[in-house]
Amino acid sequence: MKLLMLCSGDRSPATRFRMHPFAPHFRRLGHRCRIADSFPQKYDWIPWLGFRPSQILKQIVRYGHWWQSRLMRDEVVVIEREIFDNPTTHFEERFRATARKLVLDLDDAVFLRYPEKFELLAPMADLIICGNEFIQEWAATRNAHTLILPTCVEMARYTEKDWTHGAPRPVRIGWIGTTGNLRYLQVAAPALRLLAGQHSFELLLIAPETGPLADVDLTGVTVRHVSWNGPREVDQLREIDIGIMPLFADNEWDKFKCGLKLIQYMAIGIPAVASPVGVNASIVTHGTDGFVAANDSEWECALRPLLIDENLRRTVGAAARETAHTRYSVEANFPIFEAALRELCAAK
Repeated sequence: MKLLMLCSGDRSPATRFRMHPFAPHFRRLGHRCRIADSFPQKYDWIPWLGFRPSQILKQIVRYGHWWQSRLMRDEVVVIEREIFDNPTTHFEERFRATARKLVLDLDDAVFLRYPEKFELLAPMADLIICGNEFIQEWAATRNAHTLILPTCVEMARYTEKDWTHGAPRPVRIGWIGTTGNLRYLQVAAPALRLLAGQHSFELLLIAPETGPLADVDLTGVTVRHVSWNGPREVDQLREIDIGIMPLFADNEWDKFKCGLKLIQYMAIGIPAVASPVGVNASIVTHGTDGFVAANDSEWECALRPLLIDENLRRTVGAAARETAHTRYSVEANFPIFEAALRELCAAK
């Protein structure tokens, strides 16, 4: 099988977790699998070059990818989300005209941003790979050929957290994500403020910057910020004792999220508390491999026992890691991905 993956760039979570990790597995089985990242990265631009020239450069690079794909006769072209973060479809149409099979991979509600665009892209694909059942529900009304493939982590990289501590330190409640998503901490903030007056803990935030924290009331909470570092991401996660993934219950975009940070916590073997929004509610079995919390009281009730009981943290964390290995690992899901593409190629 000759496979091309059109990706956003190696700093994009969708690329890092849904595309790049699978390529070595395809190659191991003898498939030709090429990665074509956007340059500049899809959501970036080069400051010294300027915004508009950066967008033109992206188009030139993608034009080169299209010509190369034609020359190399790729059998399957997988588009991660969309080729450009704008309302256009002209490059998707180019690949549709030359690729034998076209696959669209959706891990977020990008169709809410550009609804008219995705009304064209969805039926254009031979297969839509959906990050969860909510995305599949949207896709299935526009294309009969869909597959759920959750966002995955490589368990070989996500080695288990070592619970043996050196010098005594406070328990660390942790959150990892992009700078813009720090606003979600507003959901857990009331419980964190209450617990900070009763228990000693540190809120560890792993993010590029912390600007949005200005709008989050964390009065009385000890906050420590660590700049996100891609190569060291897993080591940074191991510094967390309890992970949190708050979301806004009334935000339509959040319903379609794939629970990545929740899966990352679980893969490390740490217990997590999450808002039961979208797929989060099905990733976690409440009280067994994690906890869900829908309001301030539930956030407090979920976090309090985890703060005071290390054995509970270890037990729930171990169950969480087993869930991640079984259901949300690259190792478990690659055979499903590979079989789906082989079946697609075999179809007339």
